[in-house]
Formats: sequence, C-alpha cells, structure tokens
Amino acid sequence: MNRPIPRRPVRGAAAALARCFGLYQRGVQVLNHLQPLAALLARAYVAQVFFLSGLTKLRDWSVTLALFQDEYKVPLLPPELAAVMGTAGELVLPVLLLLGLGGRFAALGLSVVNVMAVLSLAEIAPAALQQHLTWGVLLATLALYGAGKWTLDAWLCQRYVALGRAAGGGHNSPT
Repeated sequence: MNRPIPRRPVRGAAAALARCFGLYQRGVQVLNHLQPLAALLARAYVAQVFFLSGLTKLRDWSVTLALFQDEYKVPLLPPELAAVMGTAGELVLPVLLLLGLGGRFAALGLSVVNVMAVLSLAEIAPAALQQHLTWGVLLATLALYGAGKWTLDAWLCQRYVALGRAAGGGHNSPT
C-alpha cells in the first residue's frame, strides 16, 4: 500500500533551503562589498615590501652593485643595468600599485621583479621562497582581476566618462 508523501515536511525543507540560499546571497553581497578593501590591503602590503627593498638598495648603492655583481645572477643583463632596473622597479612600481594608477601594469611589472629576484639567487631559503610565492599570488590576482574600485584608475575613468557625457560624447568607457 503506497501512502502519499506528506506535503508539510517538503514545504518546511523548501523554506529552510530558501533561508539558506538567502543567507548565502547575503554573505556574497557582504564579500562583494569587501572586495575594494581587500584589493587595497593587498596593494598596500605588496607595495610596502617592494618599496622598502628599493629604499634599502638605494641607501647603500655600492653594496647594491656588489650584490648584483657577486650574489645576484640576473640573466641577460649586465650587473649595473640589472641593479638600476631592479631598484627603479622597486621604487616606482609600488607607488603606482598603491595608488592604483596603471594598477595591472604595476602588478605585472612587480611580478617580473619578483620572478627575477627568485631566479637570480643560486640558493633561496624555503621561508624566503614562500614569501615570494605569496607576493606572486597577490600580484597575479591584482593583474588578473584589477586593482579594485578604490584606485586612481577608477576615479579617472569615472571623470573621463562624466566629461564625455557632459560634452555629448556618449557613455562609452575608455577601457
């Protein structure tokens, strides 16, 4: 004898599932609102690391040159040029990244600096390699997904679009 399945537990389960889905959607909304802050924190962290490294190199240039001649084996570049390029990259690109001005370009540039730092050392301690991997993941994320909404790029884009609309130029974004 087949008995019909009572409807009440099904409604209760459906309501519980709907509540769970609603909580999930709310959680996603909260996380979406936190994305600009997370991108800013990631940019600030990575920028600080590389900028301070550049300042250290600049502080004692003779030691920096000696390191690039004896310790760091940068492929394809003379040690003096590698020292200048590496130091310039560590001083300029973090500022651009932090401000979010050419954020993806800055993240890609710092990725090159990061990879070259790892490749140029004959031996690298596991903890140091882990740091470079962490920086690399953060930089790759910023390069792939962008530097976030709280950037000069976003502000300039909004101004450009607003100026274009005011001048009758339409509503197309410059990117």
